[in-house]
Amino acid sequence: MRPESEEELAALVAGAAGPLKIVGGGTRDVGRPVAGEVLSTAGLTGVRLYEPGALTLVVGAGTPLAEVEAVLAEQGQRLAFEPIDHRALLGTAGAPTIGGVFAANASGPRRVNVGAARDFLLGVRFIDGAGRVVKNGGRVMKNVTGYDLVKLMAGSWGTLGVLSEVSLKVLAEPAAEMTLVARGLAAEAGVAALTAALGSPYDVTGAAHLDEGVAGAAETRVRIEGLPESVAYRGERLGALLEGFAPVEGAASAALWREVRDVTPFAGRAGAVWRVSLRPSRGVRLTEALGEAGLAHRALRDWGGGLLWLLVEDGGDAGAALLRARLAELGGHATLVRAAPETRAVVPVFQPEPAPVAALSAGLRARFDPRGILNPGLMA
Repeated sequence: MRPESEEELAALVAGAAGPLKIVGGGTRDVGRPVAGEVLSTAGLTGVRLYEPGALTLVVGAGTPLAEVEAVLAEQGQRLAFEPIDHRALLGTAGAPTIGGVFAANASGPRRVNVGAARDFLLGVRFIDGAGRVVKNGGRVMKNVTGYDLVKLMAGSWGTLGVLSEVSLKVLAEPAAEMTLVARGLAAEAGVAALTAALGSPYDVTGAAHLDEGVAGAAETRVRIEGLPESVAYRGERLGALLEGFAPVEGAASAALWREVRDVTPFAGRAGAVWRVSLRPSRGVRLTEALGEAGLAHRALRDWGGGLLWLLVEDGGDAGAALLRARLAELGGHATLVRAAPETRAVVPVFQPEPAPVAALSAGLRARFDPRGILNPGLMA
């Protein structure tokens, strides 16, 4: 099913006789496999309102992300939260949609500087599981009516409602960027350098470390953006702070961050991929503990070390029990982003919630999807 309007979408959901598998462009095959009739939002396209001076955009949820980015680029603006494109990592085709970006709360390396996707979401229109049209939030940054519900939809993976329209904040595209790169640092030294850079006054917008074996030799990357003169000055000062780092500029710098954003070093490589969030200071302790316990892995560390992408063998539980046991000690949570369908069918893909939180989640789903038809079981 591919509705072409919000009214048609509402009618299809209201009339559904069984489970629905909600997709946008079909590029983010994450979560427990869903059995149901496919309902695509790809027909809900088009820019409804764009005010460059107010830094706001209202767009149909099924609009391709590339189209949104092209519209913004014409005005020298961008989606500052740098949404990940999962296609290379997951081996999927199709075109990512703006609704899919927010349904997954897809946030890239710049999150350390500007925040996550949900922080840019101003308002939503969606269809709940009863087929009702729900509007929440507004179309301008000063309107915070229903702010909590707007945030709730970000990262709900289509289990609370089917997005039909999103209102979002955009920012200006910087004139220049530079990445300072060091090679050969061990993980602990690399994360220490990232911490120093992020703690400096030089407005770092990216901080990542690729362990040895992720893309060859270990590599530590720190990004700055802005006016050319400012970037040159801050790059010089950071170079003095971080010994052994060399500058990479322009298109070459941008390519380094697309690689981090989309986790392309793990694309096409056998194995399961975990996305782990925890305190940057504990990331090295986690990977050391996993190695000592016999779980072979490769680690790409983003967000100053607070986001770990782990490549492990896709067998048994893909290391779930061990990984989550260590996270229970260190704090944090893990999502199984890529694995064989049979692995995802038996392993909790998303971090299991404590009983009180699970009860709240179940209550929310019962409220917004009383028949349990929207991507049922995907986040189980």
